[in-house]
Amino acid sequence: MNAASDVETTLVRLHHEEDVMGTVVTIDAFGDEPLTSETFRESLVRARLSLHEADEVFSLWKSDSAMSRLRRHDVEIGDIPELVVEVLDACEAARDLSRGWFNPWALPGGIDPTGYVKGWAAQRALRELLDASVHGAIVNAAGDIASFGFPEPGKNFQIGITNPFHPSEMSAIATLEGTIATSGTYERGQHLFDPFTGVHCSRLASASVMGPDLGLADALATALAVAGNDFLEAIDDLSEFEGFSVSFDGTMHWTPRFPLISLATSRQ
Repeated sequence: MNAASDVETTLVRLHHEEDVMGTVVTIDAFGDEPLTSETFRESLVRARLSLHEADEVFSLWKSDSAMSRLRRHDVEIGDIPELVVEVLDACEAARDLSRGWFNPWALPGGIDPTGYVKGWAAQRALRELLDASVHGAIVNAAGDIASFGFPEPGKNFQIGITNPFHPSEMSAIATLEGTIATSGTYERGQHLFDPFTGVHCSRLASASVMGPDLGLADALATALAVAGNDFLEAIDDLSEFEGFSVSFDGTMHWTPRFPLISLATSRQ
Protein backbone atom coordinates (compact mmCIF):
# COMPACT_ATOMS: atom_id res chain seq x y z
CA MET A 1 0.00 0.00 0.00
CA ASN A 2 1.23 3.47 -0.83
CA ALA A 3 2.31 5.25 2.33
CA ALA A 4 0.40 8.35 1.29
CA SER A 5 -2.87 6.39 1.34
CA ASP A 6 -2.34 5.62 5.02
CA VAL A 7 -2.40 9.31 5.92
CA GLU A 8 -5.84 10.56 6.84
CA THR A 9 -6.55 14.15 5.88
CA THR A 10 -8.87 16.46 7.77
CA LEU A 11 -11.43 18.25 5.62
CA VAL A 12 -11.73 21.98 6.22
CA ARG A 13 -14.61 24.30 5.28
CA LEU A 14 -14.22 28.06 5.61
CA HIS A 15 -17.29 30.32 5.50
CA HIS A 16 -17.46 34.08 5.01
CA GLU A 17 -20.39 36.49 4.64
CA GLU A 18 -19.99 39.83 2.88
CA ASP A 19 -22.58 42.63 2.97
CA VAL A 20 -22.38 44.07 -0.54
CA MET A 21 -24.54 44.86 -3.60
CA GLY A 22 -27.60 45.24 -1.40
CA THR A 23 -27.45 41.62 -0.24
CA VAL A 24 -25.25 39.18 1.65
CA VAL A 25 -22.79 37.29 -0.53
CA THR A 26 -21.49 34.08 1.01
CA ILE A 27 -18.11 32.58 0.19
CA ASP A 28 -17.36 28.96 1.10
CA ALA A 29 -14.00 27.30 0.54
CA PHE A 30 -13.26 23.59 0.90
CA GLY A 31 -9.85 22.02 1.40
CA ASP A 32 -7.67 19.94 3.64
CA GLU A 33 -5.46 20.88 6.53
CA PRO A 34 -3.28 22.94 6.65
CA LEU A 35 -5.95 25.23 5.11
CA THR A 36 -6.89 27.87 7.69
CA SER A 37 -8.56 31.26 7.72
CA GLU A 38 -5.09 32.79 7.82
CA THR A 39 -3.74 30.93 4.79
CA PHE A 40 -6.95 31.75 2.90
CA ARG A 41 -6.97 35.40 3.90
CA GLU A 42 -5.17 36.87 0.88
CA SER A 43 -7.47 35.18 -1.64
CA LEU A 44 -10.54 36.13 0.40
CA VAL A 45 -9.47 39.78 0.56
CA ARG A 46 -9.11 39.88 -3.24
CA ALA A 47 -12.55 38.31 -3.68
CA ARG A 48 -14.13 40.81 -1.28
CA LEU A 49 -12.46 43.78 -3.01
CA SER A 50 -13.69 42.47 -6.35
CA LEU A 51 -17.29 42.41 -5.10
CA HIS A 52 -17.10 45.91 -3.66
CA GLU A 53 -15.53 47.25 -6.84
CA ALA A 54 -18.45 45.85 -8.83
CA ASP A 55 -20.87 47.50 -6.40
CA GLU A 56 -19.11 50.87 -6.60
CA VAL A 57 -19.08 50.84 -10.40
CA PHE A 58 -22.54 49.40 -11.18
CA SER A 59 -24.87 50.19 -8.26
CA LEU A 60 -27.89 52.19 -9.39
CA TRP A 61 -28.57 53.07 -5.75
CA LYS A 62 -25.36 55.11 -5.67
CA SER A 63 -25.78 58.35 -7.58
CA ASP A 64 -22.04 58.71 -8.15
CA SER A 65 -21.46 55.22 -9.57
CA ALA A 66 -20.22 55.05 -13.14
CA MET A 67 -23.41 53.26 -14.19
CA SER A 68 -25.66 55.87 -12.60
CA ARG A 69 -23.72 58.70 -14.25
CA LEU A 70 -23.91 56.97 -17.62
CA ARG A 71 -27.68 56.55 -17.29
CA ARG A 72 -27.98 60.29 -16.56
CA HIS A 73 -25.76 61.03 -19.56
CA ASP A 74 -23.30 62.79 -17.26
CA VAL A 75 -20.41 60.97 -18.94
CA GLU A 76 -19.65 59.72 -22.42
CA ILE A 77 -19.11 56.03 -23.08
CA GLY A 78 -15.43 56.75 -23.75
CA ASP A 79 -14.95 58.17 -20.25
CA ILE A 80 -16.36 55.28 -18.23
CA PRO A 81 -14.33 52.50 -16.58
CA GLU A 82 -13.27 49.56 -18.72
CA LEU A 83 -15.39 47.30 -16.49
CA VAL A 84 -18.54 49.03 -17.73
CA VAL A 85 -17.52 48.57 -21.35
CA GLU A 86 -16.81 44.88 -20.64
CA VAL A 87 -20.22 44.34 -19.05
CA LEU A 88 -22.16 46.25 -21.70
CA ASP A 89 -20.44 44.24 -24.44
CA ALA A 90 -21.40 41.05 -22.60
CA CYS A 91 -24.99 42.30 -22.18
CA GLU A 92 -25.19 42.93 -25.91
CA ALA A 93 -24.09 39.35 -26.57
CA ALA A 94 -26.60 38.08 -23.99
CA ARG A 95 -29.37 40.09 -25.67
CA ASP A 96 -28.60 38.38 -28.95
CA LEU A 97 -28.34 34.88 -27.42
CA SER A 98 -31.63 35.40 -25.56
CA ARG A 99 -33.39 36.43 -28.77
CA GLY A 100 -34.10 39.82 -27.23
CA TRP A 101 -35.85 38.57 -24.09
CA PHE A 102 -32.97 39.91 -21.99
CA ASN A 103 -32.53 43.53 -23.03
CA PRO A 104 -31.02 46.02 -20.56
CA TRP A 105 -31.51 48.82 -23.11
CA ALA A 106 -35.30 48.37 -23.10
CA LEU A 107 -35.82 48.91 -19.37
CA PRO A 108 -37.62 52.02 -18.10
CA GLY A 109 -35.26 54.76 -16.97
CA GLY A 110 -32.42 53.83 -19.26
CA ILE A 111 -29.91 51.03 -19.61
CA ASP A 112 -29.84 48.74 -16.59
CA PRO A 113 -27.44 45.74 -16.64
CA THR A 114 -28.51 44.55 -13.17
CA GLY A 115 -29.79 41.26 -14.59
CA TYR A 116 -26.25 40.43 -15.68
CA VAL A 117 -24.02 42.16 -13.12
CA LYS A 118 -24.79 40.16 -9.97
CA GLY A 119 -23.88 36.87 -11.59
CA TRP A 120 -20.88 38.39 -13.35
CA ALA A 121 -19.62 39.87 -10.07
CA ALA A 122 -20.00 36.57 -8.20
CA GLN A 123 -18.02 34.66 -10.82
CA ARG A 124 -15.41 37.42 -10.95
CA ALA A 125 -14.96 37.05 -7.18
CA LEU A 126 -14.72 33.27 -7.53
CA ARG A 127 -11.76 33.66 -9.91
CA GLU A 128 -9.82 35.30 -7.08
CA LEU A 129 -10.01 32.01 -5.17
CA LEU A 130 -8.59 29.79 -7.90
CA ASP A 131 -5.01 30.07 -6.69
CA ALA A 132 -5.91 29.42 -3.05
CA SER A 133 -4.97 26.09 -1.50
CA VAL A 134 -8.51 24.74 -1.82
CA HIS A 135 -10.05 21.93 -3.84
CA GLY A 136 -13.39 23.71 -4.23
CA ALA A 137 -15.22 26.97 -3.58
CA ILE A 138 -18.68 28.52 -3.92
CA VAL A 139 -19.69 32.17 -4.15
CA ASN A 140 -23.42 32.67 -3.57
CA ALA A 141 -24.84 36.10 -4.39
CA ALA A 142 -28.47 35.83 -3.27
CA GLY A 143 -29.06 32.62 -5.21
CA ASP A 144 -26.75 33.33 -8.12
CA ILE A 145 -24.07 30.72 -7.47
CA ALA A 146 -20.61 30.21 -8.98
CA SER A 147 -18.44 27.23 -8.10
CA PHE A 148 -15.35 25.30 -8.99
CA GLY A 149 -13.92 22.00 -7.82
CA PHE A 150 -15.59 19.76 -5.26
CA PRO A 151 -16.46 19.80 -1.52
CA GLU A 152 -14.47 16.64 -0.81
CA PRO A 153 -12.89 13.86 -2.87
CA GLY A 154 -15.44 11.74 -4.70
CA LYS A 155 -18.32 14.16 -4.19
CA ASN A 156 -19.86 16.91 -6.32
CA PHE A 157 -21.52 20.08 -5.17
CA GLN A 158 -25.31 19.80 -5.07
CA ILE A 159 -27.81 22.64 -5.24
CA GLY A 160 -31.38 22.97 -4.07
CA ILE A 161 -33.79 24.95 -6.25
CA THR A 162 -36.18 26.91 -4.07
CA ASN A 163 -39.91 26.19 -4.20
CA PRO A 164 -41.29 29.60 -5.27
CA PHE A 165 -44.58 28.96 -3.46
CA HIS A 166 -42.91 27.86 -0.21
CA PRO A 167 -39.41 29.38 -0.15
CA SER A 168 -38.33 27.39 2.90
CA GLU A 169 -38.69 24.23 0.79
CA MET A 170 -37.02 22.88 -2.35
CA SER A 171 -38.59 22.13 -5.73
CA ALA A 172 -35.64 20.04 -6.86
CA ILE A 173 -32.08 18.95 -6.12
CA ALA A 174 -29.45 19.02 -8.86
CA THR A 175 -25.74 18.48 -9.31
CA LEU A 176 -24.08 21.89 -9.54
CA GLU A 177 -22.10 22.06 -12.76
CA GLY A 178 -20.25 25.36 -12.70
CA THR A 179 -22.84 28.05 -12.04
CA ILE A 180 -26.58 28.48 -11.60
CA ALA A 181 -28.82 31.55 -11.59
CA THR A 182 -32.48 31.69 -10.61
CA SER A 183 -35.02 34.37 -11.47
CA GLY A 184 -38.59 34.84 -10.31
CA THR A 185 -40.94 37.08 -8.39
CA TYR A 186 -41.25 35.17 -5.11
CA GLU A 187 -38.61 37.26 -3.29
CA ARG A 188 -38.58 40.69 -4.96
CA GLY A 189 -42.11 40.88 -6.34
CA GLN A 190 -42.86 41.81 -9.93
CA HIS A 191 -39.57 43.38 -11.06
CA LEU A 192 -39.10 41.52 -14.35
CA PHE A 193 -39.73 43.43 -17.57
CA ASP A 194 -40.95 42.20 -20.95
CA PRO A 195 -38.96 44.15 -23.56
CA PHE A 196 -41.46 43.27 -26.30
CA THR A 197 -44.65 44.41 -24.57
CA GLY A 198 -43.13 47.13 -22.41
CA VAL A 199 -44.76 45.91 -19.19
CA HIS A 200 -43.49 44.22 -16.04
CA CYS A 201 -44.39 40.56 -16.04
CA SER A 202 -43.17 37.03 -15.41
CA ARG A 203 -44.62 33.98 -17.17
CA LEU A 204 -43.00 31.55 -14.73
CA ALA A 205 -42.92 31.33 -10.95
CA SER A 206 -39.24 30.38 -11.07
CA ALA A 207 -36.61 30.01 -13.77
CA SER A 208 -33.11 28.58 -13.30
CA VAL A 209 -30.24 28.32 -15.76
CA MET A 210 -27.03 26.37 -15.19
CA GLY A 211 -23.83 26.74 -17.20
CA PRO A 212 -20.18 27.76 -17.23
CA ASP A 213 -20.72 31.55 -17.16
CA LEU A 214 -22.81 33.00 -14.32
CA GLY A 215 -23.34 36.42 -15.91
CA LEU A 216 -24.86 34.81 -18.99
CA ALA A 217 -26.76 32.25 -16.86
CA ASP A 218 -28.22 35.19 -14.91
CA ALA A 219 -29.33 36.91 -18.11
CA LEU A 220 -30.80 33.70 -19.54
CA ALA A 221 -32.70 32.97 -16.30
CA THR A 222 -34.26 36.43 -16.56
CA ALA A 223 -35.16 35.74 -20.19
CA LEU A 224 -36.67 32.35 -19.32
CA ALA A 225 -38.80 33.83 -16.52
CA VAL A 226 -40.16 36.51 -18.83
CA ALA A 227 -40.53 34.46 -22.02
CA GLY A 228 -41.96 31.31 -20.42
CA ASN A 229 -41.38 27.62 -21.02
CA ASP A 230 -41.03 27.94 -24.79
CA PHE A 231 -37.64 29.55 -24.13
CA LEU A 232 -36.31 26.27 -22.71
CA GLU A 233 -35.82 25.16 -26.30
CA ALA A 234 -33.59 28.17 -26.95
CA ILE A 235 -31.51 27.32 -23.88
CA ASP A 236 -31.23 23.72 -25.02
CA ASP A 237 -29.75 25.01 -28.29
CA LEU A 238 -26.93 26.74 -26.39
CA SER A 239 -23.86 24.63 -25.75
CA GLU A 240 -23.23 23.91 -22.03
CA PHE A 241 -26.34 25.69 -20.70
CA GLU A 242 -29.37 23.95 -19.19
CA GLY A 243 -32.67 25.26 -17.82
CA PHE A 244 -35.25 24.35 -15.17
CA SER A 245 -38.60 26.06 -14.57
CA VAL A 246 -41.54 26.03 -12.19
CA SER A 247 -44.81 27.25 -13.70
CA PHE A 248 -47.48 29.11 -11.76
CA ASP A 249 -49.57 25.94 -11.73
CA GLY A 250 -46.71 24.13 -9.98
CA THR A 251 -45.61 21.99 -12.94
CA MET A 252 -41.87 21.70 -13.54
CA HIS A 253 -39.99 21.54 -16.83
CA TRP A 254 -36.32 21.21 -17.70
CA THR A 255 -33.96 20.75 -20.62
CA PRO A 256 -32.90 17.17 -21.45
CA ARG A 257 -29.38 17.44 -20.00
CA PHE A 258 -30.22 19.38 -16.85
CA PRO A 259 -28.34 17.48 -14.07
CA LEU A 260 -31.43 16.74 -12.01
CA ILE A 261 -31.03 14.46 -8.98
CA SER A 262 -34.57 14.51 -7.61
CA LEU A 263 -37.85 16.41 -7.60
CA ALA A 264 -39.84 17.39 -4.57
CA THR A 265 -43.60 17.10 -4.57
CA SER A 266 -44.84 20.51 -5.63
CA ARG A 267 -47.58 22.14 -3.56
CA GLN A 268 -49.10 25.61 -3.77
